[in-house]
Amino acid sequence: MSSAPKPADLVTVNIDGKDIAVPKGTNVIEAAKLVGVEIPHYCYHPKLSIVGNCRMCLIEMGLPAVDPATKQPIMDPATGKQKINWIPRPQIGCGTNVSPGLHVRTNTPMVKDCREGVTEMLLINHPLDCPICDQAGECKLQEFSAAYGRGYSRFVEHKNVKPKRTQLGPRVTLDDERCILCSRCIRFSKEIAKDDVLGFIDRGSYSTLTCYPGRQLENNYSLNTVDICPVGALTSTDFRFKMRVWFLKQAPGIDPESSVGANTEVWSREGVIYRITPRRNDEVNDAWMTDSGRLLYQQVKAADRLLAPSINGNSTALETALKAAADLLVGRGVPAEPSSAQGTAHRDDSPYRNGVAVVGSGRSSVEEQFLTRKLAEALKVPASLVSRVGQGDRLLLSADRNPNVRGALITGLISALPQQKLSGLAADIDAGKVKTVLSVGEDLAAAGLTAAQLAKVSIVYLGTHRNTTSDAAKVVIPTLTVFEKAGSFVNQQFRLQKFAQAVPGPAGVANDLVTLTGLITAVGGGTAASDLGALWTALAAEAKPLAGLSYATLPATGQLLDATAWAGLPFVEGETLHFKPAAVPAAANT
Repeated sequence: MSSAPKPADLVTVNIDGKDIAVPKGTNVIEAAKLVGVEIPHYCYHPKLSIVGNCRMCLIEMGLPAVDPATKQPIMDPATGKQKINWIPRPQIGCGTNVSPGLHVRTNTPMVKDCREGVTEMLLINHPLDCPICDQAGECKLQEFSAAYGRGYSRFVEHKNVKPKRTQLGPRVTLDDERCILCSRCIRFSKEIAKDDVLGFIDRGSYSTLTCYPGRQLENNYSLNTVDICPVGALTSTDFRFKMRVWFLKQAPGIDPESSVGANTEVWSREGVIYRITPRRNDEVNDAWMTDSGRLLYQQVKAADRLLAPSINGNSTALETALKAAADLLVGRGVPAEPSSAQGTAHRDDSPYRNGVAVVGSGRSSVEEQFLTRKLAEALKVPASLVSRVGQGDRLLLSADRNPNVRGALITGLISALPQQKLSGLAADIDAGKVKTVLSVGEDLAAAGLTAAQLAKVSIVYLGTHRNTTSDAAKVVIPTLTVFEKAGSFVNQQFRLQKFAQAVPGPAGVANDLVTLTGLITAVGGGTAASDLGALWTALAAEAKPLAGLSYATLPATGQLLDATAWAGLPFVEGETLHFKPAAVPAAANT
């Protein structure tokens, strides 16, 4: 992580009469924010290159006067201070970085007149469709027009009408008549997504945004162009016309599709999620996220969602399911239809006490993994984990598709890196060493177990959706999705990041922490805390990297943990973090 700037790296500038020390090279727009001054802008974005398209950020700028012959400061006799030479014409704030002694004025009559002129020009052909525009409520053109516009129009001719409802790609719809030609989308596609697919055609008021011939905006980051569009030109096809943003509440989340841990905002109303957008974290994902991560909210209302506990396929109460699961795990009960493997006696050379195996998940939160470890300890058996590997894009989708393998190491759930297939467990099932398997959120069939092997054991399944394992399970206990609970993940930087509950879970589905603590108690493991506050007291006491931390005080940008103990581990062969290398400790560059 980059350290704070040294005093030598700071320069003093004056903005609207206020002196402020800022890091050398800071953009004037960003410097003004530090003194609470807004310089309106459209084309400028802190994570993109500077183009100076919109001219909305015009300011007055001056520099300390110096005698050209002697290089000595020229003093103002009236004030006794160094005279300021003001540039006679306005300058764009986005294209100016601070320098020692720079003076900026943002509220003069000239600046006001410039902003009114730019706003009037942008509105000449802009449709007056704010009541039906998807951007209403978060539209910079609407906000700046009210704050910096004249309040009336002198334009009497017919507006130039441009194409509407143009499909730029499978997830992005363009209303071109709203476009103000800021080029943010073009620069993002070229500079960040590395997919140079967008451009302008034609000239003047006929300029139109389009894709290159034969191309589409279809990369996995296309919806970021919707996020950064300052007006309602680019819209999400999925979210379009579904809900006004001022009706929605936001909850901080973490993208669970890979180990990058991109920060997100989950937008919901009355228990229904409508969209997911990126939450800015310069140490992890800047201001971006994948398109695939935005669609994960659809799993909440999926048709295959598990909604009630069951025993042998018959719905039952949670307490009854917990007791049945505990009986299987401690050997007090035998399934209605025992298989040949279940009748095999426990072998002394087997690590599975009472023939029980525990399979945890890299998708579980830190807190859930800690309780899974406690449950495995109560059963006196080791726990295993399943690795997920896919094609990384060297941006925000890592090859490690589990969001929390590192959390499992830190909490002690596992002591070595997981394998993609449970080949060892499969062999032990065939050898008769295992007769009961507890799966916490993992489809054992996807992890390599065959239908025949699943039939040889009694399965207790804790999960959110129906799959081959839940169909074969003797006891099924439904759990919550990541959007329905609070917790934390440890990403590939070994950065601990928390997420909040966005919507309530389905009626009758208990929180995962409650379910796990219930199982711990039922198998004779004593009592364990099921609320985050008390649970974190135990976590901080037992997991050395978490010492002194609590869930409530974790920073919004996350907390880097000491990863020395796992230095050099190849979490995914060849996988390195390319997006924010400066923020990653050498020990965690995986």
